[in-house]
Amino acid sequence: MAGPTGDTPQRPRRGRGGEGGERSRRGEGGERPRRSEGGDRQPREREETEFVEKLVSINRVAKVVKGGRRFGFAALVVVGDSKGRVGYGSGKAREVPEAIRKATDQARRALIRVPLREGRTLHHDIIGRYGAGEVIMRAAPQGTGIIAGGPMRAIFEALGVQDVVAKSVGTSNPHNMIKATFEALNRSASPRSVASRRGRKVSDVLGRRDQAVEARE
Repeated sequence: MAGPTGDTPQRPRRGRGGEGGERSRRGEGGERPRRSEGGDRQPREREETEFVEKLVSINRVAKVVKGGRRFGFAALVVVGDSKGRVGYGSGKAREVPEAIRKATDQARRALIRVPLREGRTLHHDIIGRYGAGEVIMRAAPQGTGIIAGGPMRAIFEALGVQDVVAKSVGTSNPHNMIKATFEALNRSASPRSVASRRGRKVSDVLGRRDQAVEARE
């Protein structure tokens, strides 16, 4: 329909710079498509998945203040790569997920390496003590499994141990049990390290150990 002056109104162009072209580039909602961030996230996700996280305990505490009580949570977490490295950490926060995140970050910063025989068990028997906590750990033949309970089982599963016999003869406090277990694991030594420290051959160290086992039997 012509206007007052007799000119026909012109329709907006839908070409390259018009409304149709802009909408086709931005999509239905008018937003520009974002670039995929999968390439940046893959290394971080791969790094996170190689660790095994075990939640040992969560403790809830309450602080009485004016107007009510404020609750807080303390988490104890064990982290390992199932290949001979393990660590533990504790975190406190007002919410459970934040406490677990803090404990996990602390555990990853405090990883220790423990030598394993054939990648499945300990090299020798160890006794660990921390405060009122005392634990006994013994190497086991193949097929024994993890004979341990509570926090010690979480440590061995995260460490990658498949055969071990362990017993806690002290306090049942998970913090003291874990610290006693790590105190023992820090003193674990392989025959190669013992031989290099004494200036002898590995066969000499293993020969003495076999003789001691035969004499005990």
